[in-house]
Amino acid sequence: MADAGSAGPVAFVLGGGGVHGAAEVGMLAALLDAGVRPDLVVGTSVGALNGAVIAADPTAAGIERLTALWSEVGHRDVFGGSLLAQTATLVRTRTHLQPHDPLRRLLVAEFGESAIEDFPVPFQCVAASIERATEHWFDAGPVVDAVLASCAVPGLLAPVRIGDEHFLDGGLVDSIPVGRAVALGARVVYVLHVGRVDSLLRPPRRPWEVAMVAFEIARRHRYTSTMAALPDDVSVHVLPTGRDPIRFTDLRQYRYRDFSSVPDLVSAARAASAVYLDGLRP
Repeated sequence: MADAGSAGPVAFVLGGGGVHGAAEVGMLAALLDAGVRPDLVVGTSVGALNGAVIAADPTAAGIERLTALWSEVGHRDVFGGSLLAQTATLVRTRTHLQPHDPLRRLLVAEFGESAIEDFPVPFQCVAASIERATEHWFDAGPVVDAVLASCAVPGLLAPVRIGDEHFLDGGLVDSIPVGRAVALGARVVYVLHVGRVDSLLRPPRRPWEVAMVAFEIARRHRYTSTMAALPDDVSVHVLPTGRDPIRFTDLRQYRYRDFSSVPDLVSAARAASAVYLDGLRP
């Protein structure tokens, strides 16, 4: 795939999507198998986690580390705890169900005190600033703080404080940050996503679908607008998940503690993306 790189800087763009982000592991594996190497990695939420690992080590060994990390998330019960414990946390904090200490410990075990600027591949991830009500891009400083901030799902995890500012999940402001990659000079962009943008929305029919539809519109608007206004000299490849699109009304997508589907998500995305990438060869 060296021809793609010759067209200009290559970016991997990794979107958010909770446990479905395991599909991005398969996509990353397919890209590296095909000889595609990034000049830039940008990520949101779980995509920030996946992207940080591959920016730190864009090799087959990096894929092995990332696969092991996903296994650790499930086995260490990072998002575990009984319903009673979750309720107690919510009663105590009044804002969230889970402490972010287990996730922080996992990230520290993976990245230690590494700084973003020390990565061999330039990396950025995004979080939503509460005080400024805008996006904040982390391009330097401690990796752990940046990724934790980008992954701070509202209601699930507490906002992450860095200095005098508090941050929530990057998906609130830029769920699939193609525009950021292009603004940073990428001319070949590989989009790694979890499949939600592939399903069409429809008017809500049940009370709980009202908020779901509103959130999905807000979540997708920036991505679809960016894709429609791409410069002529930018080539974008949206990698397939290898699975049916996630229906936005399927409440199973919000089961953030169920990691049983991870192996299937990885293998399906790897196989489908390999076929797609093979089709790009001259």
